[in-house]
Amino acid sequence: MTRANRGSKKRRKILKRKLNIRANCKPINESQALISPKVKKYWLQRYSLFSRYDEGIKMDEEGWFSVTPEEIAVRHAQRSVGGGVVVDCFAGMGGNSIQFAALGYHVLAIDIDPKKVEMAVNNTKVYGVDSYIDFIVGDFLQLAPSLKGNVAFLSPPWGGPSYKMTENFTLNLLKPVDGHTLFQAAQRITPNIIMFLPRNVDVCEVEELSWLSSPPLNVEIEENYVRGFLKGITAYFGKTAYWGVAQETSSVHICEV
Repeated sequence: MTRANRGSKKRRKILKRKLNIRANCKPINESQALISPKVKKYWLQRYSLFSRYDEGIKMDEEGWFSVTPEEIAVRHAQRSVGGGVVVDCFAGMGGNSIQFAALGYHVLAIDIDPKKVEMAVNNTKVYGVDSYIDFIVGDFLQLAPSLKGNVAFLSPPWGGPSYKMTENFTLNLLKPVDGHTLFQAAQRITPNIIMFLPRNVDVCEVEELSWLSSPPLNVEIEENYVRGFLKGITAYFGKTAYWGVAQETSSVHICEV
């Protein structure tokens, strides 16, 4: 099917939002001496990553630049319409799993690294939501065919901070495999998928993911800002799209939230 044919479908609609969050700032109250230069920038933003950081949050080096800022994670949880069971496909430090659980959803949190899972379990206890989360140490791609859920959350590795050096981040740069393969794996769980992606991602490629389903899935693109800085792009598919917006038209919307 050509792009021209795709665009002619009257049912087709792409909604774009711009979300700006003002994160709370707290004074620095601990020594910076032991902070690696690689993560110092992120450590200075630690309360925007975990507001309860001082209560015992654990992080590894990769976690500092891969965890979703807390208020964006809250947003993702709010958009999980009907998400009785949410599958967090790349749980990492547990930032998103915590916020899904905080809204009462049951979470299947998957990560291939047992050390990361150990830290994530600790972090969920800090927030008091550990009873809502089942952690699985394993490969999401291998587990996906046997999983069922109402919403699948995909925040795959972006390849570290170097992703910022790429002018146009294409989906084949995602890890551990390309974005199309990851999306198809998530579709085996549910058509209601939320993807958190780099701010410089190729949005056209993201929109085209909706055509991997028949009929095509609804899709909504949202820019996520924290304190005026663009932190990432969230794509909502299926029932997670069009939150609070009527679906009668086929035009493209850019909304300030």
